[in-house]
Amino acid sequence: MSDSDSFSIHTTISPNDTEHLKDAVSKYMRRDFPRLNDSLTVEMALRVIRREGVGERIVYFYVLDEGERLIGIVPTRSLLTSMPRVRIADIMLNKNLISVAQTTTVLEVCKMFVEYKLLAFPVLDEELRMIGVIDAGIFTEDELTFAHRHHFDDIFQMIGFGISEIKGKSVVGRFRYRFPWLMATMLSGITCAVLTGLYETTLAQTLVLAFFLTLVLALGESVSIQSMTVALQNLHMGKPTWAGYFTWIRREIAATVLIGLACALIVGSIAFAWRGELMAAAVIALTINLSVIAAGVIGVSIPTLLHAIHEESKIASGPLTLAAADIITIILYFNAAMLIL
Repeated sequence: MSDSDSFSIHTTISPNDTEHLKDAVSKYMRRDFPRLNDSLTVEMALRVIRREGVGERIVYFYVLDEGERLIGIVPTRSLLTSMPRVRIADIMLNKNLISVAQTTTVLEVCKMFVEYKLLAFPVLDEELRMIGVIDAGIFTEDELTFAHRHHFDDIFQMIGFGISEIKGKSVVGRFRYRFPWLMATMLSGITCAVLTGLYETTLAQTLVLAFFLTLVLALGESVSIQSMTVALQNLHMGKPTWAGYFTWIRREIAATVLIGLACALIVGSIAFAWRGELMAAAVIALTINLSVIAAGVIGVSIPTLLHAIHEESKIASGPLTLAAADIITIILYFNAAMLIL
């Protein structure tokens, strides 16, 4: 790919930084986990734990059979609060056990942490024997390079869990990290209110436009967020280029044209059937179609631009994308009304 295809300002994550996401999770698992037997009592299990140790972290206690195969999990709370003579078999969880294969990739296990809301997963080999444990703390270990920790954080934020946002930051720190970008939402709301006021006469002449304004805005916002999510996923898997950006734009326009037509047809038909005003229904349908397409382009463009200039694309993209989508939708809506009605 030629240099002209790349953005003039490069991102901080190089293509090589994504390679570790394809690593097998066995590379990062720990093997110092407590092993228990279901025939033990709580008192006996605690003796075993004191004698053999519990490793670096206490998350869950794992119950294995004679062949080292996982048959149950004992949460730490259950072990510490149960009576001494209670059998491990009676307090262990042995249904719907969640585990990962040693060949599972790092990216796949990141998604599992978010999906299942667990702090650790047992790692099994091909014969279903437990060989290690992978926990969420491994992604902030000092043994990982800065680039690796940074990219793990990106992956978690992409799928809804930000390590850097919750680690080492006070309430005031979180406020300062997030609030400035929300100013865009407030400013866009004020701007939309001012724009609506400028078209007060148009609204007064055709009241049905006011009825559907919220719906038209909501459709634009929803599509912009969908497109933004896709863009962030693409950005976290490689360095953005002009060629890649225009490819994303073409695909997004093709998709949003169909989405816009479908939404326009449904909402426009409902508006006409309800109020019987053909031209007003045409304005609503036309605006929905155009605003959905514009929202798709905005949803791809804003995170890509922020990513290229080293801004916080994960935090800033949402407020800025929604703000831009709302303003463009308002302008399209009322100008279409002025031209058609």
